[in-house]
Amino acid sequence: MAAYKVKVMTGDVLEAGTRNRIYITLVGTRGESPQTAMSYKFLPGTVKECTVKCEQDLGPIVLVRLTKSRLFLEDAWFCKEVHVTAPDGTAYRFPCYQWLEGITTQEFREGTGKKMADDDLEILKEHRRKELKARQEAYQWKNYAEGWPCCLNVNSIFDLDSNIQFSFTRAKSFKGLLIYEGATHLLSGFLSRPNSWRSLDEMRSIFSRTKGRDIVPEYVASHWQEDAFFGYQFLNGNNPIIIRNCTVLPEKFPVTQEMVADSLGRGTTLGKEMKEGRIFIVDYEVLQGIPEGTIHGRQQYVAAPLCLLHQDANGHLRPIAIQLSQTPGPSSPIFLPSDDEWDWLLAKTWVRNADFYSHQVITHLLRTHLFGEVFAVATLRQLPTCHPLFKLLIPHFRFTLHINTLARTVLINPGGVIDKGSGVTHEGLLLILQRGLEKVTYTSLCLPEDIQARGVSFIPNYHYRDDGMSIWEAIKRFVSGMVAFYYTDNAAVQGDVELQAWVMDIFTNGFLGQTSSGIPSSLKTVAELNKFLTMVVFTCSAQHAAVNNGQYDLGAFLPNAPSSMRHPPPGEKGKAFLQHFLDTLPEVDTTANILVALILLSSRLEDIRLLGHYPEERFTEAEPRRLIRAFQRELEDIHERIEERNYTAELRYNYMNPQEIENSISI
Repeated sequence: MAAYKVKVMTGDVLEAGTRNRIYITLVGTRGESPQTAMSYKFLPGTVKECTVKCEQDLGPIVLVRLTKSRLFLEDAWFCKEVHVTAPDGTAYRFPCYQWLEGITTQEFREGTGKKMADDDLEILKEHRRKELKARQEAYQWKNYAEGWPCCLNVNSIFDLDSNIQFSFTRAKSFKGLLIYEGATHLLSGFLSRPNSWRSLDEMRSIFSRTKGRDIVPEYVASHWQEDAFFGYQFLNGNNPIIIRNCTVLPEKFPVTQEMVADSLGRGTTLGKEMKEGRIFIVDYEVLQGIPEGTIHGRQQYVAAPLCLLHQDANGHLRPIAIQLSQTPGPSSPIFLPSDDEWDWLLAKTWVRNADFYSHQVITHLLRTHLFGEVFAVATLRQLPTCHPLFKLLIPHFRFTLHINTLARTVLINPGGVIDKGSGVTHEGLLLILQRGLEKVTYTSLCLPEDIQARGVSFIPNYHYRDDGMSIWEAIKRFVSGMVAFYYTDNAAVQGDVELQAWVMDIFTNGFLGQTSSGIPSSLKTVAELNKFLTMVVFTCSAQHAAVNNGQYDLGAFLPNAPSSMRHPPPGEKGKAFLQHFLDTLPEVDTTANILVALILLSSRLEDIRLLGHYPEERFTEAEPRRLIRAFQRELEDIHERIEERNYTAELRYNYMNPQEIENSISI
């Protein structure tokens, strides 16, 4: 007789335990054990022990088979891992981290990361084939809209597998915050006022009630009219990826030396400043001709502005010219800082409105949420649980499929929050994102190359760039270490058919097979794999934090990020005044509805996992675990440097602080 000592661990999460019956079978290279019943009542965070007796030695244990049955009531169980000690003392660890629901049998492999080429046993080859076949049936693609990345084929969060849903803790926190904020605004009367704000000062009242979160909104309310703060937000605001260096003015934006001479100061010219790299441009061409919607039956308006900015002698970035359309002419004047106060302020506010669309639809939704979903679905479809890249990547997709499914049912759907609270129709939203995807390049998703391509390597006070580069390099070193451990050379990368299928799935269903994007459809070298993995992890963690976490801070004061405009862009100067400005901005109730969403999207909910923290120990080998610890230490060093800088800053830039970055897109 051979006796194997078994420890079965239940996850330490809410509702993880079960009163259903659990059976275990050990599968070795020489045979398998009888099915052995374990005692009832598995409690969260506990360990159950048993002895599995066999007539003969099973050889190395390669699989454990867990069966959950029930007599009456269903009681789902979250299995953390299984430890097996063989008669000769050999220890095996089987990471599970999975919900078992209904009457089911699941098999789990020993925890060593294995590519397909590493499997010699037919039983293991067959296991990974069966697992991927089941996954590809469970996680299918669908087209949400023409020209959009494909998404998971479900209709609501109730269709999601429990392993990708919010945890009970996260779901409770999410729902509770939504109810609280909605009730607060309702009781305060904001949600029942379909009229203009009475004054700029009154707009402060909507965020002054959110105690503890009003520090940055108060700063914004005090500085939003200043040109330096307007320029600062292109570097460190919610949309820090669209500003570009300008060496030649586009014909559609005929700014002259005479127009900007006062802004540039004495002793220089526009041509000289462009040549020396101190002129920058932001172009919202993507918004040209977008269908405009209505709110409360009233027509809304959308502009596609261009904005020219100058870096002054103190390193501050300031706007020096704004045109509110893509077509110059008498009805599309170029607004200047020397214009009347309200003309210039209204022009800047139109730019901020355009930035709202650009940020929400392209920078935030498309380039983090939807791409994150593509990476997640492709990983589930093409990489088995034992694959080292599955182990590496899966923590960075936690809750992403849930939050995106929720977004498609309440946020970006027809009649959803964006449809009701913004100035574009649902069709307009679809078109903005479609155009955004057409312009996405692999270069733009890789921070070091993007910074260089946009010509913003040397502009000062660009904290998004500086913090982002530190995190990019830390992620790159981390994933490169993992790749080096599992891939000995380029041939190993080329020969990993599961990896190649994963990349092709992303290229085909995420980027719609657009070769012009530069997104790879295959990977040929270790270096290419390192870069691609770094891009995926960065997008799902740091990049999302950078463009998500400041939404309430910078959007709570309405004029700084208006979601709609109720009058058309001015076609001449000298017509703007305070009441016209107030009547152009969204109504009180529209503001409140958008603000509830912004509060939720930028909130720190319970059950978060920060970048580099992997409580689910999927790697069992010593080297990957060492690399994780080194990654965590490097992130701590970055955190300390950011804290030191922020200590003396008037306005802290904290959105790419590792202590504020989640592993995944989960909100």
